[in-house]
Amino acid sequence: MTERRTSAGLGPAEVRRLCDELELTPSKRRGQNFVHDANTTRRIVAAAQLDPQDVVLEVGPGLGSLTVALLDAVRHVVAVEVEPALATALPTTVGRLCGSGAVDRLTVVEGDALRLARGGFRAADGSEPTALVANLPYNVAVPVLLHVMRELPSLERALVMVQAEVADRLTAAPGSRTYGGPSAKLAWYGVAVPAGAVSRQVFWPVPNVDSSLVRVTRRPPPPATVPREQVFAVIDAAFAQRRKSLRAALSGWAGSAPRAEKALRDAHVDPSWRGERLGIGEFARIAENRPEV
Repeated sequence: MTERRTSAGLGPAEVRRLCDELELTPSKRRGQNFVHDANTTRRIVAAAQLDPQDVVLEVGPGLGSLTVALLDAVRHVVAVEVEPALATALPTTVGRLCGSGAVDRLTVVEGDALRLARGGFRAADGSEPTALVANLPYNVAVPVLLHVMRELPSLERALVMVQAEVADRLTAAPGSRTYGGPSAKLAWYGVAVPAGAVSRQVFWPVPNVDSSLVRVTRRPPPPATVPREQVFAVIDAAFAQRRKSLRAALSGWAGSAPRAEKALRDAHVDPSWRGERLGIGEFARIAENRPEV
């Protein structure tokens, strides 16, 4: 087995130098804020609770700050990068900081994670990722997380860095003011909990928002006789008009308010409630009881 070399990580000067070499100006549209603090990347890896045999999926590796920290800790990293210049440069950066053996444990996929199906996330040896660890671009964080959890049942856990406001929504419990569609849908796949804050000062350029870590532990979805898509359709309808009662909010989904009320009562849910009171199991029961047309 090739001996592993612990990387010192990418510091502020190294991050700027790489951007200059690549003639890259960080894109606000793509949420490109690069971490330049090795202590932060090591803290993220520790918070992810990884096993040395894990195959980790990293979406949006950027310049590779987190990638090199992950390669110190796991068997293989699959890095999905939409920016061609960054995808091309990543193996070179890993080789310089971690040694040539680490490059053999890295699979770089150039592409948009939201457009990849299950097979597109595999390592070069065919292994499927067992964990997701990523600094997700703020503008697509929720769709990427839900897409990856859907496409990869092999994922046992995830640790993602997202905008603090998004983290609050993802980890909110039913009844909370911040609970909504993202919270309910993520609960289909697992249990999400806060895993710490991240300072703005560890990024370049410094973002205008705070960041937080969210840990997700996979669990089986609630027992249901209908597919996930039908359950998510109920969630979408409930939160599209979240200030309305479920009887009113689900009237379009059911075909009429009386039909919505029947589905709710059959699911043992009070029609006067709002969607923010329901857990994923109750949304599944409602979907199961949608009246026949």
